[in-house]
Amino acid sequence: MNKPAELKLDVIPLWIDGRTVTQAARMGDVFNPATGQVIRRVPYADAKTVDAAVQAARRALPAWRDTPPLRRSRILQRFLQLMQDQQQDLARRVSEEHGKTIPDAAGSIQRGIEVIEFACGIPHLLKGEHAENVGTQVDSHSVRQPVGVCVGITPFNFPVMVPLWMFPVALACGNTFVLKPSEKDPSASIRMAELLKEAGLPDGVFNVVHGDKAAVDALLTHPGVDAVSFVGSTPIAKYIYETSARLGKRVQALGGAKNHAVVLPDADLEFTADALIGAAYGSAGERCMAVSAVVAVGEAGDPLVKLLAQKAKAVKVGPGDREGMDMGALVTGEHRDKVKGYVDQGVKEGATAVVDGRGLKVKGYEDGFYLGTTLFDHVTPQMAVYQNEIFGPVLVVLRAKTLEEAIALVNANPYANGAAIFTESGGAARRFANEVSIGMVGVNVPIPVPMAFFSFGGWKSSLFGDLHVHGMEGVKFYTRTKVITSRWPHQDTPAPGFHMPTMG
Repeated sequence: MNKPAELKLDVIPLWIDGRTVTQAARMGDVFNPATGQVIRRVPYADAKTVDAAVQAARRALPAWRDTPPLRRSRILQRFLQLMQDQQQDLARRVSEEHGKTIPDAAGSIQRGIEVIEFACGIPHLLKGEHAENVGTQVDSHSVRQPVGVCVGITPFNFPVMVPLWMFPVALACGNTFVLKPSEKDPSASIRMAELLKEAGLPDGVFNVVHGDKAAVDALLTHPGVDAVSFVGSTPIAKYIYETSARLGKRVQALGGAKNHAVVLPDADLEFTADALIGAAYGSAGERCMAVSAVVAVGEAGDPLVKLLAQKAKAVKVGPGDREGMDMGALVTGEHRDKVKGYVDQGVKEGATAVVDGRGLKVKGYEDGFYLGTTLFDHVTPQMAVYQNEIFGPVLVVLRAKTLEEAIALVNANPYANGAAIFTESGGAARRFANEVSIGMVGVNVPIPVPMAFFSFGGWKSSLFGDLHVHGMEGVKFYTRTKVITSRWPHQDTPAPGFHMPTMG
């Protein structure tokens, strides 16, 4: 729905060199998904504006790089306190622009805050190694140094959490940063920039530019950018990786997912069904770690589907700021229609629609971007509802006769972000964890997102690059290792010759 002509909307600014910028040749609309109304406008950065942000980060780099790690950590500690104080306000902002419920938004922000907590301890992880007398009177030591100007390109589904996977670690390691958040829900990124400045972060160390592909391409090809982090769909992740790597930049690009949950007959089915409902339909399924495919093994199938159907029908759908809602709207009308199209296709291909959410209407919010929960049974690997990352409130159930067959099905899928098994058998769980080709595995845990001191990332088409985000792999991504070999000769020390030096 278009905004009324007479309505003056707030503009969400860019953040460059510690100041807001609102001027741009192109502007975009920001919707409230619950109502379908345009509520704000956002400027789209062009190449010139992107250059201004990168140059600001470039200018700020030497002083920030040379700031002692403990002083950098103290700024992040103040930022941590401000984020904790503002958590509920940020959750309301996220809910208003994304559509998810406020409790769900607050929970995701908490997971991001935990990365700040981890980043505050990074000075300890920047220590190198030292070896004395590796050769006669020769010592060697290594140091970790920042990469330079880093870019984060983040998705709409977690406008606070995913940026927090990146920039606190990058800043703690001595880098400067340019964030390109999703233009669909950009307000939270600017609020975090304001809080960083309030915490004492020098101007230019953290910058925010909004926009679409034009802004992204300007960042990827800018010679002043040294590293790029991305979270989003697999086709875009591949493009980000190939473009950045070709230009010699360090890159980590996390792509899409089709996360499986294998359910064995010995599982506690009531517990399992509750876990799967939350994992499939929380945040309207708009999570890269949402469970979107259940593999029911043997006799687990029929009773599990019956429980899932009962619980899926009971999910309360409505505006994210209303008390008691389990699930809110999808982020845009276009995305809602795309998800609905997958449901249409699933029915045409012969999947059994046990629960069909296409007819949902929320009273008083008829223009909102809502879609009810959908549950498909008897899905096969050839169907579009299985092959694609739908990114909506659609859960599909496949059947397998044995654990071996279930593992083979999971491993045949091109995505490899997360997978879970529900069972009371330690042996079955151990075999599953060892044999699945997946980056993150849960045992009776439906969404196995690691804590901040571990690393988050998938395998195969779910990750392009060698290193995951946050945890020690995040520290490795945002630093480069340098090895220094030194000798302090005395007068009687022989000079090096023309031969290859050895350390014996």
